[in-house]
Amino acid sequence: MALVAGLSGLAVVASSVVALNTASAATVRHEAEAAPAVCGGVVEANHAGHSGSGFCNTDNAVGVALEFKVDAAAAGTVTLAFGYANGGTAGRPGEVVVNGAAVRTAQFGATGAWTSWVTETVTAQLNAGVNTVRLQATGATGLANIDYLDVTTGDTGGPGGDGAYEVEALTRGVTVVPSGSGNLVSWRLLGTDSQNVAFNVYRDGQKLNSSPITGATNYLDSSGSGTYTVAAVTGGSEGTRSGTEARFGSGGYLDVPISRPSSSHEANDTSVADLDGDGDYEYIVKWYPANAKDNAQSGVTDNTFIDAYTLQGTRLWRIDLGRNIRSGAHYTQFQVYDYDGDGDAEIAMKTADGTRDGRGVVIGNASADHRNSSGYILTGPEYLTIFDGRTGGAIDTVDYQPPRGNVSSWGDNYGNRVDRFLAGTAYLDGATPSMIFARGYYTRSVIWAVDFDGQNLSTRWIFDSDVKGSQYRGQGAHSLSIADLNGDGRQDVVYGAMAIGSDGNALWNSRMGHGDALHVSDFVPSRAGQEVFMVHESSSDPSSSLIGSNGSVLFQTSPSGDNGRGVAANVTTANPGGEFWSSNVSDLRNASGSSVGAKPASANFLAWWDGDGERELLDGTRITDYPSGTALTGSGVASNNGTKSNPALSADLFGDWREEVIWRTSDSSALRIYATPHRTNLRIATLMHDVQYRVAIAWQNTGYNQPPHPSFHIGSEVTSYPWPDIHTP
Repeated sequence: MALVAGLSGLAVVASSVVALNTASAATVRHEAEAAPAVCGGVVEANHAGHSGSGFCNTDNAVGVALEFKVDAAAAGTVTLAFGYANGGTAGRPGEVVVNGAAVRTAQFGATGAWTSWVTETVTAQLNAGVNTVRLQATGATGLANIDYLDVTTGDTGGPGGDGAYEVEALTRGVTVVPSGSGNLVSWRLLGTDSQNVAFNVYRDGQKLNSSPITGATNYLDSSGSGTYTVAAVTGGSEGTRSGTEARFGSGGYLDVPISRPSSSHEANDTSVADLDGDGDYEYIVKWYPANAKDNAQSGVTDNTFIDAYTLQGTRLWRIDLGRNIRSGAHYTQFQVYDYDGDGDAEIAMKTADGTRDGRGVVIGNASADHRNSSGYILTGPEYLTIFDGRTGGAIDTVDYQPPRGNVSSWGDNYGNRVDRFLAGTAYLDGATPSMIFARGYYTRSVIWAVDFDGQNLSTRWIFDSDVKGSQYRGQGAHSLSIADLNGDGRQDVVYGAMAIGSDGNALWNSRMGHGDALHVSDFVPSRAGQEVFMVHESSSDPSSSLIGSNGSVLFQTSPSGDNGRGVAANVTTANPGGEFWSSNVSDLRNASGSSVGAKPASANFLAWWDGDGERELLDGTRITDYPSGTALTGSGVASNNGTKSNPALSADLFGDWREEVIWRTSDSSALRIYATPHRTNLRIATLMHDVQYRVAIAWQNTGYNQPPHPSFHIGSEVTSYPWPDIHTP
């Protein structure tokens, strides 16, 4: 093929520009070897399986590029799918730049062979007219071999694509987990898919399934191994093939390398969000020093740090909260979510004088030291800062609400109750997410709803028990939950034994008081609405309670003092719906409070792990089945938060709807992610597109960490599940 000189000395070959039709769903292919594409290297055709007449093999250098021209009939959001092969052992990342603006860094991971072609997808905004889409290598090995760019625009036909709630635009999230002598291939059913979408699975380019898969989104390749891809089939037409996002080793886990701030720091709570708009999750890690304190303990602590990492272990930034934020479980609750709808997540948390953002810029007075002789910080300014997820740079900082005021007015004079903080994320308007930050739950309780418009933080409302009435004092828990309790499409705040509506006014108040554990979901599918299960602490209050979404008491158990642990989940087929158990109450209870068997051995976290609809028990570094049987014992890992024995995170990170578990390695050198090797027959959209579950992942790091729950019941007896009511930016 004859090459002609192009811009900046790049090679150009002949082709034509195809205009996009944005009126309906359409995919237009732009070959990398055809003009006006500009290849910063050579056009070759020596590796079989490529599209068209060849592919672009860039030079091995930082900054080499491949450039496409895309003519769009109208402005709008499109999906860019780059076909590529990478026969090396490491990724060959490249920055995707559209019309001069960086969109994200695509990883272009190893595909196993130069003849194994997969796709890397990016969501981007195009202008009307001719757009420049440029891939620019960020590493010394240049780009992978790039075959083509597919541009998909318009209505994809997915019933969830025009729903009420705005959520992340996720990739297919293909995972490969060793299972027996083969591999379990698993992928996301997206809330933006057509409900009747089917799938084809490929190994090394060869289709494995005889007909499109219309059931659960997993496939057991019982005796094979290779490079796997998955393609959606909609209306009989196959879409682009999605490559593997996460491939797990023989031990069933994948490690994300992380870097300790010091030898005295341990990795603690973790969250996930799409920080760069590529549809993949990044991992946000809180680092605790060895001298972190509970609020009841005096003593100076070292600094808390917040890091962000890619799945490959590249650290994106580090935030140092500084000396004026005390280290401990109740001081730093961080929220990571896309609050302004631009496709990239932000991170928000309480800050103070001396906090240093991810670009090294100090907030407030860098030299201020507000610690007293006991290590408490009871003077000095308090802030809320929202940071850019891409850079860690501070975007806006405002005064934290409420201010501490008179310390003793919160219940003691030494700094315990005044600094009890909680945080969450909620769709208060039924469409877009708001931040929830709170102070106090033993006595005065203040809940602050905050919005972000891309530049500025603003108050939506404040609920203050000192204003609303003394009956709302002392009802909070060591965590909170978010759910649409009254069915109006707007999420409400479950603040322990009381519920605050989306408008900042009380929905109900059981007056059963403070407690340590809290669970909200549709635990009783035979009745309308959701249910709130909580354990309580006072000897004059019920030891546990199940409250309907309208505040009605479904059952309560006799007072027994501090009932420190409690869980609600569907763990057995012997009882319809969910079951309830706690430390101080004998037996496993049903929704009427009657015994339905022996209670589980643990009362901590949960995980959907095997193939059925009943949930497994997650405690320490083990997953067990009920009533007995160990499903997984983590290797070389440790749990967090002392006797709480929490994982770093449990969530539906990728693959089908079942949950992955993240623990830190024993030396805090990595996050170790485990994924199930078991097949499932249940077809459920990714739980991350159920907004109640998704915001639960955001608040999981708050206070005494609690497991996430979706808005609907999952069980082996269920034959169909609700479709996510969502759209993406």
